[in-house]
Amino acid sequence: MSAKTSKASLAKIKYTNEPIEAKIIRDFLPPPEELAFRNEGVKVTIALSKKSVEFFKSEATKHHTQYQRMIRKLIDTYVDTYAEPLSPRSTRPARKRAAG
Repeated sequence: MSAKTSKASLAKIKYTNEPIEAKIIRDFLPPPEELAFRNEGVKVTIALSKKSVEFFKSEATKHHTQYQRMIRKLIDTYVDTYAEPLSPRSTRPARKRAAG
């Protein structure tokens, strides 16, 4: 047995004739036109903790991307998850003004 060959790779595979349970997965990938589209950005100034910036810089380096892009994606995901749909008119009752 060579150094590159392990005992596990020499084990015989047993095939069975059991039915396969398939599961449909919702299409979660955006279409190509959404990938090419850039959302309008708004420049903001924000003070973040040093440990947060160091974390995102480290992770961005590992994944060959920009740390600002990762932070932006994190915030966008949070908004997508928790934002209420906007309606044309507010459903909150109007406040009465005092006559004066």
